[in-house]
Amino acid sequence: MDKRELEFTKTVREYRKTIYTVCYFFSDNPTEVDDLFQEVLISLWKSFAKFRGDCSPKTWIWQVSLNTCCNLDRNRKKLVPTVPLVIDKEVLSDSDEVGQQIKFMYNRINKLELLDRAVILLWLESMSYDEIAAIVGISTSAVTGRLFRIKEQLKSMSNN
Repeated sequence: MDKRELEFTKTVREYRKTIYTVCYFFSDNPTEVDDLFQEVLISLWKSFAKFRGDCSPKTWIWQVSLNTCCNLDRNRKKLVPTVPLVIDKEVLSDSDEVGQQIKFMYNRINKLELLDRAVILLWLESMSYDEIAAIVGISTSAVTGRLFRIKEQLKSMSNN
């Protein structure tokens, strides 16, 4: 492997959980999550040489992952059927209480609009409002207002 490939592999390993987290927000089907993960990796590889470091690698990974998943979500009907790829991973587990709570939370968040899902996901990952704004392409004040509205919407879902 050349230096670029080694650096890419290191970056993907470091942010693997982040990529899977984004993919899980777009599907709860393990096969689809794996497909999304592969597509994100392809997008990351294609744009890796262009990454200039204007933002942190974490922000860049989030941006590419979200954009890729959003685009695929919009074009889902056009995707060609694929053969499942088996990847050994254990991001979420249904067998423990915490895993069940996370699944419950993801199910509620998945009922939100696409941009709202992205914003709350980034907020849950402890991203700053400025980072969230940079990743999703809205102003910091819009992030503040949107997060308030999203939290209220999620609270109202708990009463149903």
